[in-house]
Amino acid sequence: MHGLDYVDSARDSFFRVFEEKMEVKRRRLKESGRNLAVSWALCAVCLFGHLSHFIGSNASWIHTFHSTGFHLSLSLFTLLGPGRQLILDGLKSLWRGVPNMNTLVGLGALSSFAVSSIAALIPKLGWRAFFEEPIMLIAFVLLGRNLEQRAKLKATSDMTGLLSILPSKARLIVNGDAEDFHKIVEVPSNSLSVGDQIAVLPGDRVPADGIVRAGRSTIDESSFTGEPLPVTKLPGAEVAAGTINLNGTLTVEVRRPGGETAMGDIVRLVEEAQSREAPVQRLADKVAGHFTYGVMALSAATFLFWSSFGSRILPAAFQQGSSISLALQLSCSVLVIACPCALGLATPTAVLVGTSLGARRGLLLRGGSILEKFASVNTIVFDKTGTLTIGRPAVTKVATLGVEDAKDERKDSSHKWSQTEVLKLAAAVESNTIHPIGKAIVEAAKASGLQQIKVTDGTFMEEPGSGAVATIENKRVSVGTLDWVKSHGVVNNPSLEVEELKNQSVVYVGVGGVLAGLIYFEDKIRDDAGLVVDALSNQGISTYMLSGDKRHAAEYVASAVGIAKENVLSGVKPNEKKRFVSELQKDKNVVAMVGDGINDAAALASADVGVAMGGGVGAASEVSSVVLMGDRLSQLLDALELSRLTMKTVKQNLWWAFAYNIVGIPIAAGLLLPLTGITLTPSIAGALMGLSSIGVMTNSLLLRLRFASKSNQKYKLPLTAKDSMSSQQFNSEWKLNQTYTAAK
Repeated sequence: MHGLDYVDSARDSFFRVFEEKMEVKRRRLKESGRNLAVSWALCAVCLFGHLSHFIGSNASWIHTFHSTGFHLSLSLFTLLGPGRQLILDGLKSLWRGVPNMNTLVGLGALSSFAVSSIAALIPKLGWRAFFEEPIMLIAFVLLGRNLEQRAKLKATSDMTGLLSILPSKARLIVNGDAEDFHKIVEVPSNSLSVGDQIAVLPGDRVPADGIVRAGRSTIDESSFTGEPLPVTKLPGAEVAAGTINLNGTLTVEVRRPGGETAMGDIVRLVEEAQSREAPVQRLADKVAGHFTYGVMALSAATFLFWSSFGSRILPAAFQQGSSISLALQLSCSVLVIACPCALGLATPTAVLVGTSLGARRGLLLRGGSILEKFASVNTIVFDKTGTLTIGRPAVTKVATLGVEDAKDERKDSSHKWSQTEVLKLAAAVESNTIHPIGKAIVEAAKASGLQQIKVTDGTFMEEPGSGAVATIENKRVSVGTLDWVKSHGVVNNPSLEVEELKNQSVVYVGVGGVLAGLIYFEDKIRDDAGLVVDALSNQGISTYMLSGDKRHAAEYVASAVGIAKENVLSGVKPNEKKRFVSELQKDKNVVAMVGDGINDAAALASADVGVAMGGGVGAASEVSSVVLMGDRLSQLLDALELSRLTMKTVKQNLWWAFAYNIVGIPIAAGLLLPLTGITLTPSIAGALMGLSSIGVMTNSLLLRLRFASKSNQKYKLPLTAKDSMSSQQFNSEWKLNQTYTAAK
């Protein structure tokens, strides 16, 4: 019993740990939200205190708001309340010898508070208190952290979208054989064990990975493999958890239950990829560490110089007061002027403008690190179905034939079938099925304006993987494979040329004993796919294509859009897509993966940049770094251009921030004192720091103008593509295709 409990516990551990991680992140986000609200409330009160100077009232409560003691209390409450965790983390990192951005923020806030407190407690020093500095600094930093936490929680919580396609219940066959469905009980899917036999009825999702032991059906694997056409499953075939059983009843022997399924593997791969720390973050922390040490060293050197030697070497310094007070003032000015506001705003302000611009253009860009990586991408890997193609079958042509055989007395033998008649009869049969090809036939008939006709009641029959048959207007009409229509009375088989299929599929339509025609299908290539691949090639970006489809179909699409044959991999599984992306990364490539299905989720998450088509399933969109909300491949070029311009702006901002520090820190340390007798008080240093931040923000706002001008000059691609043909288009295309005739 204990052994069974242990197995059940291990089976459920994956889902339990996943939920526990989610709960921890929710609690952290909730706490972050509270701190953010408090810090901005304090900012509002502080701002009101400054504005109260301009209110012409002598009320005592007004004077309270702009008193030094009141602002000291606000600042102290900010440091001990909302900013407490941030400052402690920065100090702990400094203590461990690995200072980060929190260290810079903490030192800046504490030094500002310390200088202001000294100014308030010792008025004779003549310093000006600026308690609003730590309040504003903490508020802005907490805002950025809260947005970051929300993004991470969203990325993790959307893994539920992957798991949600797994059914919670399974139909377990108890004490029966593969053909006995009288002893079925519903049990939780997570309670299944290897070797259990389960029944999967039409419309059910498969609850566990397994092998078909009895039955025949077609399985919709589009949410898992991304390929639009269902797959016929016979005894011995493998089925994956989360796929949909369309029209037959199957008995499946469980091989991988619960969290051990292929879907569970995908979730684990995605979670593993998302948990990796971005290289840009490690680099930022490393730079921040060196910068922190440098500023601290300069501050200490400033204090030592002016307290020990400066006032002796430069008598003019005595005009500023005692050597200790002067040294303390200048050393604090160094810390304050080097407060990382400009450095801290350099990236987030540009990212904020860039992401908002992207949103207006239908581009969802998740974070600054993604923009940085995307700007340096040199390799892009495309999924085929739903990315380079529209992702569903569409009728492309109807080929018909007529027969004149005097020896055959059957009515249908001498009838010359038109394209509209063939499509109309096929649509009548397929209106009773949920197969994607059947839906495509019905949609094509509607698009051409054909009137729907009814099937004689009780005559419709469907066999998964073969076709369907029904009686319509006293005619026996069969639609499906050639063997299927032959088995339903088509004995008169004139030769009919079948085009090279390439990326197409074909079904046969039999009426009575005659093969009336063929209907061709194709997962149509997006109108802008070739132009996008060509534009990427002109930019020096390598392109690859991965597909779970057959080789000839994959190579046909690749050649049509301009991807080299040697850069095409067909018949790949989800884990193989991820492995291929990893191999490209090992060769020092910065890889972007573009996809739309659950089968792409692991590769999207493991790529340097995952790009999801907006029309794809939620799982693909939510694990991706970039989502093309307009479901247009041409938006990929817009996203690349926006990323490059944003990173150019970030670099300009960083250069400005560093230049400001390079010039400002020596002046704050007293460089101008011997020449002009001028020193920077902490308050003036704080004002200069504010001006540097304004410069950074102004440059970031100019990104809007730069992107608008670039967009007007580049990539004049079609922005809308008709995925389905209108009636006029459909009929005109038919007229271009000559009717096929049989050899007499």
